[in-house]
Amino acid sequence: MKQASLIIIAALIALGLGISARHLFSSAEKPDISALPEFNLPDLSGRQHNISEWRGKVLVINFWATWCPPCLKEIPDFIALQQQYTSQGLQFIGIALEDQEPVAKFIAATKINYPILLGGDNGITLAQQLGNHIDAVPYTLIVDRQGQIVDRHPGEFSKDQITKIIAPLLN
Repeated sequence: MKQASLIIIAALIALGLGISARHLFSSAEKPDISALPEFNLPDLSGRQHNISEWRGKVLVINFWATWCPPCLKEIPDFIALQQQYTSQGLQFIGIALEDQEPVAKFIAATKINYPILLGGDNGITLAQQLGNHIDAVPYTLIVDRQGQIVDRHPGEFSKDQITKIIAPLLN
């Protein structure tokens, strides 16, 4: 009985330390505001796009893949937010981390109202350069009108979370 109690206490202490460490590391993972670098990626038709095409807009740049359930779960909210805030200068940009064929099939079945660029392996490298040090998918950046990255979000991003960040940027 005494040994079981010690094991439970040790497990609770380890859990508490793990949660604390995660909080510390997640805070450390969010670097200060930094400038979004220039980059080019093709769309589904092969046309190259430079990120500067959307200069002056609030950008939500989402690295995603068709094989990623949390990615697919986010997309309807992204479509709704794009529709709701387009006139205020919001622009979502999806960067697919895979080849053209599965992305094209998915896009054909889904009415995405924002640009989708094909990143493939280059997209993975770009996401890492933009702060995705844990190789999370999805991975989302929010960029202000001045081209500064104001938020980096590994993992699923809810509509409410995004709205809290973009609302002050759109005013």
